[in-house]
Amino acid sequence: MAKSMDHWPEVKIGDLGEVFTGRTPPTHKKSYYGSEYPFITPGDMRQGKYALHAERGLSQEGADLLKRIQLPANAVCVSCIGWQMGETILTARPSFTNQQINTIVPSVDVDSSFLYYSLRTRKQEFLSLGASTGVRTPILNKSAFCNLTLLLPPLPTQRRIAGILSAYDELIANNQRRIAVLEQMARALYREWFVYFRFPAEASAKVGAPGVRIQPGSELPEGWELGILEDVVTLQRGFDLPKAQRVDGTVPIIAATGITGWHNEARVKAPGVVTGRSGTIGEVLYIQEDYWPLNTSLWSKAFPKSVPLFAYYTLSGIELKQFNAGAAVPSLNRNDIHGLPMPIPPMSLQIKFQEIAGAMHEQMKVLEESTNILRRTRDLLLPRLMSGRVEVNKIAS
Repeated sequence: MAKSMDHWPEVKIGDLGEVFTGRTPPTHKKSYYGSEYPFITPGDMRQGKYALHAERGLSQEGADLLKRIQLPANAVCVSCIGWQMGETILTARPSFTNQQINTIVPSVDVDSSFLYYSLRTRKQEFLSLGASTGVRTPILNKSAFCNLTLLLPPLPTQRRIAGILSAYDELIANNQRRIAVLEQMARALYREWFVYFRFPAEASAKVGAPGVRIQPGSELPEGWELGILEDVVTLQRGFDLPKAQRVDGTVPIIAATGITGWHNEARVKAPGVVTGRSGTIGEVLYIQEDYWPLNTSLWSKAFPKSVPLFAYYTLSGIELKQFNAGAAVPSLNRNDIHGLPMPIPPMSLQIKFQEIAGAMHEQMKVLEESTNILRRTRDLLLPRLMSGRVEVNKIAS
């Protein structure tokens, strides 16, 4: 093995352990599919360090068919076909993958977490190598993948590096769990008050639960009215902002799926609600800082008879994908949903909900900001640790 300038040996991926290429069982045989084993595809590889969830799974029959390429826990999966090339994840339990993924089952002198972090730094390199093959879809076959090299320090150093980076990922995962719990609590409160009508009497000008009084000839409690979605939230198409005109700043640029960049000018004051207009539809976002909604989105121009969080949970409770008006490109016309009938609670009840759920969302925002700092710090350390430019014994545990 050649010696690197950083004194760590340079080792081929194929020499780090066994390398497997996944396979997809015949899809026409439904009995091969089930929930016993995760069946990991590139779409499952952006959920963090471990593949805790997979959209599809295999039954025991499917696992028996592919038993020669069954993966143990802590195997390192790398996407090697398509534009998700270089995505990397660890198996959390015995699993299988499709043929777009090559997986390394490390030998005893290679730490799985170290290998995961090392390969995470190579995404752009993998994409470039795959695109250079001349085929329409980037591909890095098993042979080429196995011939790639990386720097491999002694096992104690591998574990030390992996431990440092894993500490950041554990803090990030903990923050994400807390955010998910807060979101579930706020959503459950919305359902209790505005779907099941189990709201506190002091929060409503008219009625409370138990003993909610329903209006004669209506399914709504006294004090509520039947309106339309446009009464709750008036949606407007976002604004053009070509990439050439974007300037680095602190204002988030919001696309259909979330933040896509930053700018120095806000077009809309927070809080706001955003959903997809073109390309991606169905996801609904609650925005807590002034922002620039892109023209691929719809943003909340007004809340005529509602408060922002009531509008957010009402809109996110609608299956927006059923209103897709596009053929080749999914699209959502605001006029197709503005007229949907909506129950509108008294403003006093909505304001109380905004206070309680708003406090939860403030906590979520703090946790998200903490997570972003942790990610930036981890991503700054990652290439330095993997190249040997930073001595691990100089970093505090």
